[in-house]
Amino acid sequence: MMQKTRRRFVETASGVVHIAANGSGAPVLLLHQTPRSWMEFRDVLPILGAQFHAIAMDTRGFGDSDPLPPEWTTIEGWAAAALELMDALEIPRFSVAGHHTGAIIALEIAAAAPERVENLVLSAMSFVDAERRLQHADEEIIDAVEPRDDGRHILELWERRRPHYPKGTGRDLLERFVVDALKAGPMAAEGHHVVYRYRMEDRIGRVRCPTLVLAPSEDRKALMAAPKVAAAIPGARLEAISGGTIPFPDHLPKIFAGAVATFLKANDSTGRQ
Repeated sequence: MMQKTRRRFVETASGVVHIAANGSGAPVLLLHQTPRSWMEFRDVLPILGAQFHAIAMDTRGFGDSDPLPPEWTTIEGWAAAALELMDALEIPRFSVAGHHTGAIIALEIAAAAPERVENLVLSAMSFVDAERRLQHADEEIIDAVEPRDDGRHILELWERRRPHYPKGTGRDLLERFVVDALKAGPMAAEGHHVVYRYRMEDRIGRVRCPTLVLAPSEDRKALMAAPKVAAAIPGARLEAISGGTIPFPDHLPKIFAGAVATFLKANDSTGRQ
């Protein structure tokens, strides 16, 4: 029987963070992509919660979490804020799983606080180095739409994202996305810029914990980056996910949760299996 997901606000050293949690036992922190919220893991939480204490946070400036000051709105700042959350929850050690932007934040957490991260799951993560930053400079930001009084920007946002969502099941997923994107406001676009200001090549080699790199087959850019990500982390395991899309945790929650759970149990050094 699945447990009920619980939501609450947590006071941290630098501001209020909104979380949703399910289950008990070994803690695993879930981090969403830009410009989503904990809702990306709405259907993942009760599945993981059957075996773990699954915690999905709204990244600072997204969902219902307080934004950080502009000068702290970096991958490093978001990672530090996540560590503050775990301090406030009195959780000294935990596993962390992130998707897209969330994966990059998760990577930085593992690099910055290796003594606190037991296992790391990186889903659909870009490899952000000098070459990728240069490419990004010429790219259009998919979520950069100009607000209009007649609301046409909402349809524009929908149409920009629709080709990247699975046919047949996309409407509900797109509705969730649009709600989160509208709530994020300017951060919906800025979050992408934050990713590409991160110097991943200086940080990824610091990861020492067991790491799983998930490569959704229908997320083409992430699929191409996955081998490079895995090769840069000692001992990392690469797992292809057939049928996985950009909204992988939303679209295939059982498969996402299953991959995370299997990996965490296989690398549990505490005897909690």
